[in-house]
Amino acid sequence: MKKLLPFVMLMIAATPLAARADITSRMSSSVQLTVNAAATQAERIGSSFAISGSNIDTTDGTTTATVSAGTITAGVYAPGTIAATQDTAGAAFSFSQSYTQADAVPTSAPSVGAVGNFSNVTSTAAGTAGSLAGSVTSAHSFGTLTAGGAGTQGTSQFVTEIQIK
Repeated sequence: MKKLLPFVMLMIAATPLAARADITSRMSSSVQLTVNAAATQAERIGSSFAISGSNIDTTDGTTTATVSAGTITAGVYAPGTIAATQDTAGAAFSFSQSYTQADAVPTSAPSVGAVGNFSNVTSTAAGTAGSLAGSVTSAHSFGTLTAGGAGTQGTSQFVTEIQIK
């Protein structure tokens, strides 16, 4: 029996152990072609008017001690004319006024390249496909990726994923 024991141990060591693993492999290829649309973005500012003073009298030209409400035309405020006179000749006084004119409200929607007179405007023409092209084969190779005109974009992508559980 003692002579048989080394032989049995050698047989156990030589037997392969069962190793198992679930392996998943995925591959994908894609081509994305984009042609930008025309776009216009405009930011309109509003009117603002401020007046302040001390030791002065104001007039809008017709009524003393008055600051005119002004008028609004096409969405733009126009303050009245304000005149200031010193209350006491030779005394200290202060007077200030400021006005920011608004952008006029347009009567129709702007078109690309012919936008309204706004303070902040960005206008982009539509892209032209031109020779924009792309392809991918079933063997995951990219056949073509050709640049197009202005405002276009072509992107090719190959993704491989290996998952071992």
